Amino acid sequence: MGLPAGFRVIAEMAYKAQPLGRGYTGHTLYINVGSGKIESRPVTQQMKDVFIGGKGFGLWRLWNAVQPKTQWDDPENEIIVSSGPIGGTTAYPGSGKSIVVSLSPLTGNVIDSNVGGYFGPYLKFAGWDALEVQGKAHEDVVVLIDGTTNVVQLLSCPKADKNTHVFSEALMRAFASSEEARDIAAVSTVTAGAGAEHARWGCLNFSFFDLKRKAPRIKQAGRGGIGTVFRDKHIAAIVVKSPAVRPDSNAPADLQRLQTAGARINKEIHELDPKQCDMRRVGTAHLVEIMDEYDLLPTHNYRFGSHPDASKIASTVWRQRFGQNMPDSCWIGCTMSCSHAVDNFPLRTGPYKGERVLVDGPEYETAAGSANLGVFDPDFVLEMNFYCDTYGIDTISFTTGLAFVMECYEAGILDAAKTGGLDLRFGNGDAALEILHQMARGQGFGVVVGQGIRRMKDHFVREFGASRSFLDAIGMEAKGLEYSEYVTKESLAMQGGYGLALKGAQHDEAWLIFMDMVNNQIPTFEDKAEALHYFPMWRTWFGLVGHCKLPWNDIEPAGNAKTAEPAKVPEHVANYCDVFAGVTGIEVKPADLIRQSERVYTFQRVFGVRMGYGTRKHDRIPYRSAGPVTVAEYESRSDRYDAQLKEKLSLEPSMMTSEEKVAALRAHRETQYEKLTDAVYKRRGWTPDGVPTLAKLKELGIDFPDVVATVKPHQ
Repeated sequence: MGLPAGFRVIAEMAYKAQPLGRGYTGHTLYINVGSGKIESRPVTQQMKDVFIGGKGFGLWRLWNAVQPKTQWDDPENEIIVSSGPIGGTTAYPGSGKSIVVSLSPLTGNVIDSNVGGYFGPYLKFAGWDALEVQGKAHEDVVVLIDGTTNVVQLLSCPKADKNTHVFSEALMRAFASSEEARDIAAVSTVTAGAGAEHARWGCLNFSFFDLKRKAPRIKQAGRGGIGTVFRDKHIAAIVVKSPAVRPDSNAPADLQRLQTAGARINKEIHELDPKQCDMRRVGTAHLVEIMDEYDLLPTHNYRFGSHPDASKIASTVWRQRFGQNMPDSCWIGCTMSCSHAVDNFPLRTGPYKGERVLVDGPEYETAAGSANLGVFDPDFVLEMNFYCDTYGIDTISFTTGLAFVMECYEAGILDAAKTGGLDLRFGNGDAALEILHQMARGQGFGVVVGQGIRRMKDHFVREFGASRSFLDAIGMEAKGLEYSEYVTKESLAMQGGYGLALKGAQHDEAWLIFMDMVNNQIPTFEDKAEALHYFPMWRTWFGLVGHCKLPWNDIEPAGNAKTAEPAKVPEHVANYCDVFAGVTGIEVKPADLIRQSERVYTFQRVFGVRMGYGTRKHDRIPYRSAGPVTVAEYESRSDRYDAQLKEKLSLEPSMMTSEEKVAALRAHRETQYEKLTDAVYKRRGWTPDGVPTLAKLKELGIDFPDVVATVKPHQ
C-alpha cells in the first residue's frame, strides 16, 4: 500500500519481527525525529530481570538518554512507551495499558503516565517491547510503525487540523489496509492537539476503533505534560498497524493458566459488578455521589467537600447520557468495560460549535474537577471534557489549575483587567471554556493559566504583588503537578499519598482515604507508613506489566471483606501471580511482585535525585491539602475542628478567636505530616532527607555504579 497523499518519507527502516516469547519481543525501537536515525535496540536479560517492562523499561531508557541538566524541551529528552510483558493479554481483564515516560514540563522531573487503548499492545505485536523517541524535528512529522509489512517510517506531515478528534480518525482511515472497519481497527494512533502546543498541561491521546460505533475512541496519558513534549518535538502523530490479535499473540508460557485466572474474575464481574461499583454501566463516575456523601468531593478549590448541586453531575445523570450503556472496553477481552462515552453531543462553543461529537467519558476526575470550579452543569462537563481531549489538555490539571485562579479572583488578587475581561468567579462555566479555547489558540490569559499552578504563583507574586504564603497554601500542586480530585483534609495517609508520590500529586500511587478516614484501619504513623509502602509498590506493579488497576479492587470477590487484609483484595493478588507466571513462565508469590516494584520505585526516586529533586523539601504539600487555610473555611466545619482542638490539643475553642483556631490547627497538622514523612522514609529504607540508602540499593540489586554515585553525596 502506498502512502496517503501529502506524506513524504524522511527516513525508513525495514525490520524482521522476532516472534514473541513469553510476553517479550526482545527489542525496543529507537527513533530520532531530528536526525532521522531509526534502529532496533536489544532488550537485555538484565532489563527484564530488574525493570520488568512498561514503566521500568521507560525509566531505564530515559536514564541512559538524559543528563542531570537536561530540560524537558531539550532534544535529548525522550518519550518512551511500553506496555510490559502482560500487556496485550486478552484472557484477563485490564491488560491493555501502556506507560509513557519523559521529563515533565510541569515538574522538571521524570514523569510517568498510564493509558489505555490499543497502542501499547499493538506496538508489541508489531515487534517492539518499547518505543523510544528522541530529538526535535524541523517540521511536523508522523512516525509510522507497520507491523503488517515490518517497516518503520518517519514521514513529513501535511498541513491538517491536528486536534485529536479530527486527526486521529483521518490517520486511522488513511493508513488502514482497507475501508473495512476491522482493518481500521488494526490501526492505533498517538496524538495531541493545539492546546498541547501552548500549555504545559499537554496530554497524549491513544486511539482505538470502536467497532460498534464505527468511530475512533481515545484514552489519555494525561499527567505531567508529556503531550507538550510531544508537540515541542514537532511530532504530529505516531501510528502503529498490528497483525491480527489472537488469544496467544503474547506467546504465553501457559495459556490455560491465564484463561483459568481470567474465568474466575470474569465470573465475579458478571455476577457482582452490578451490586458493587457498576463499572460496566457507569464507570468511575459512580464515585461522584460517594465522594460528596463523605465530604471528599472538591468544590471551590478544595475548600469544601460537598455541594447541594452535586446530584446534577452524579452517576444517575451519566447513566442516562452514556450511549450503548454496556459494555465498552478500551482493550480486547476486558469485561470490566468501564470505558463509556456520550454520543452525538452538540457543541455550543469553540471552533467546532454546532457539530455533534462523540465524547469519551466523563470519568470521575473530570466531573469532580467541574465541581471544583463550582460548575454543576452536565453539558459543561461534556463540553469541557471534549475540548480538553481534542486539544490535548489534561482535565485534572486544567480544572485544578483554574479552581486556583478562581479563588485568586474572588480573593482580589485578580480582576477583569488582569484576565483580559474574563469574570473568573466560581461557577462561571462560560469563562472557563473561554480560557480553554484561549489555550488552544495560544492567546490571552489562557496562556498564563496553561503554565500551571507553580508558575502562576510566581507570576501573580511578581506581576500583581500577591502574598506568596497565601498562594503556596491554596495552590493545589505538589512538585509542580496539580492535585487530582479528592479532599484530603481528614486523611493524613492520603496527604502522604499525594505529597510523597514520586512524580507529584497523583492518586495512582496510593488511594488511602477510606482505609484511613472512614474505616480507621491504619491509626498509627507506622500503620500509615506501611500502607504508603505497600500500595504505591503494588500499584507500580501494574505499570511494569501493562495492567489496569481497576479490575484489582473495583470489583471484589464475594468473601473479600472477611479476609485478613481486604484492602489488598488477596484473591486478586493471587490471580496476578498466576497471570505473571502464565505469561512469563516465572513462578512468583505476592512478595515477589512487591519486590519487583520496589526496585523500580526506588530507582525512580534516585532518578529524581539525579535531576535535582527527590529530597524532603520536594515532598511538601500545600496546607489546603491538610487543613483549612481561611477563617471561612474553618467556620464551615467549626464543629469538627473545634472538637479536634479539644480532643487532640486540649485547647478550649470558646476562648480563642477564629484566627487563633486556624493557626493552632495548622501547627498541629503540619507537625503530623512531618512525623508521617519520617515514618514513611524509614519504612522505605530512605535517609531522613528522603534519599534511598546505599544499603537499600544493594539489597534491591540496583547498586549500579552511576546509581550509587548519584546517592553517595546525600548519605
